[in-house]
Amino acid sequence: MLLSSLGISIANVALPTLAQAFGASFQQVQWIVLAYLLAITTLIVSVGRLGDLVGRRRLLLAGLGLFTLASALCGAAPTLGLLLAARALQGLGAAVMMALTVAFVGDTVPKAQTGSAMGLLGTMSAIGTALGPSLGGVLIAGPGWRAIFLVNVPLGVVAWLLAHRHLPVDRGGPKAGRAGFDLPGTLLLALTLAAYALAMTIGRGHVGMVNLALLSAAVVGAGLFWLVETRAASPLVRWAMFRDPGLSAGLATSALVSTVMMATLVVGPFYLSRALGLDAARVGLVLSVGPLAAALTGVPAGRLTDRFGAGRVVLGGLAGILAGCLGLAAMPPALGVAGYIGPIVLATVGYALFQAANNTAVMNGIGADQRGMVSGLLNLSRNLGLVTGASVMGAVFAFAAKAADVATAPADAVATGLHATFVVAAMLVAVALAVATRARLAPAVPALGPTH
Repeated sequence: MLLSSLGISIANVALPTLAQAFGASFQQVQWIVLAYLLAITTLIVSVGRLGDLVGRRRLLLAGLGLFTLASALCGAAPTLGLLLAARALQGLGAAVMMALTVAFVGDTVPKAQTGSAMGLLGTMSAIGTALGPSLGGVLIAGPGWRAIFLVNVPLGVVAWLLAHRHLPVDRGGPKAGRAGFDLPGTLLLALTLAAYALAMTIGRGHVGMVNLALLSAAVVGAGLFWLVETRAASPLVRWAMFRDPGLSAGLATSALVSTVMMATLVVGPFYLSRALGLDAARVGLVLSVGPLAAALTGVPAGRLTDRFGAGRVVLGGLAGILAGCLGLAAMPPALGVAGYIGPIVLATVGYALFQAANNTAVMNGIGADQRGMVSGLLNLSRNLGLVTGASVMGAVFAFAAKAADVATAPADAVATGLHATFVVAAMLVAVALAVATRARLAPAVPALGPTH
C-alpha cells in the first residue's frame, strides 16, 4: 500500500525537472502522472476480480514483480514515450497491489481486528503520499530524476519477499477461472473509465469539445457495460450486490469524500501562496500537515472502529470532515496559516476515521470469493472521486475567484474562491452523511457470496 501511494506522489515533484530533461512541455510531462493514475483507475476492478479467480497471493506476487520491473524500466527510459509506457505498466502493478492488499485483510486478519488492519493500511497510504514530495526532492537534488523510480526497485524486492513468505497460500491452485472471467465486460469497463478519467483531466478544468465527446463516450460505455453484465454468465460486476445498502452507501460516500478531499490539494497551494503570501518551501511544509495528521490517526481510527463499530465511526469521521469544510468556508485570511491548518487537520483526521471504518464496513459484508472485486470497486470509487474533484472542484474555485488564471489572481479573489469551494464541499459531505445515516438505519442483508 505504501509503495503504490508513493508511486503517485513522488512523480509530481519531478515534473519540472522531467520537462527540462526531455525538452517537453508541462502538458506533455503531466502524462507521467496521468498514465499511472489511468492504469490504476481503468484496471483496478478487473484485477481484483482476477485475483478472486486465479488466487490472490499468486496475482499479488505477479503485481509486485511487475511494479518492481516497471520501476527499473522507468529509471532507465531514454525517451519520454518509453517512460510513459513504463509508467502505465507500473500503474498496472500498483492496481493489483492496491486491490488485493485490501482484499487480503479478510483472509489474514480476525474479523474483530479488521478495523485495526484497515487503519494501518490507511496510515501506510498517507505515509506514502506524504513521503513522496520530500523524498523525491532529495533524490532529484542528489542522484537525479531517475532515482525517484529506481528507489522502488529494492523496496519492491523486499515487499515481494515479505509477501511470498508470510501471505497464506491460495487454496486449491488456479481455478478453472478463465472461462469465468468476463473479458467483454472487462474491456468495456476499462474503456468507459478511461474515457471518463480523460474527460475530467484534459484541459485542466476547462470544458471543451474533446471533454464533452469523452464524457458522452463514457455515458454510452456505462450503458453498454450494464447491458453486457446483465446477460453475462459470469459477470465482472454482479448488480445484485448493490441491493445491499451498506455496500452501495460505502461506495457512494467514498466517491463523495474523495472528491472533497481532493479540493484541499487543488485549492490549498493557491490559497497559501497567493492569499497568505508563503514561499514555495513553506507552502510544501503546510501542505504536509494534512497527510501527517492522517498518518498519525490511521491506527487509532482502526482501533476505534473495532471497539465502537464501523457505522458509528463512519458518521463521526464524516462529521469531522464537514466541520473542517465549514471552517475553511468561513475562515478569514487574517487568521493566517493557523486559521488554515486548524480546519485542514480536522478534515484529514475525519477522513482517516472515515476511511478505516468505511473500508471495514464494506469488506466485512463480502463473501470470500468476491473480496478482490469489491476491494477493486472500493478503490475505484476513491480514484473516481479524486479525478472528479481535481476537475470539478478546480472549476468551482476558478469560477468563484472570477479569474482566468488563478495562479496570478489577487489575494482577495483567491480567498473568495476558497470559501466558495468549501461551501460546495460541505454540501457534498452533508449528502454523504445523509447516505451513510440512511444505510445505517436500513435492515441488514446476508453476506455476499457465490449465490449472489
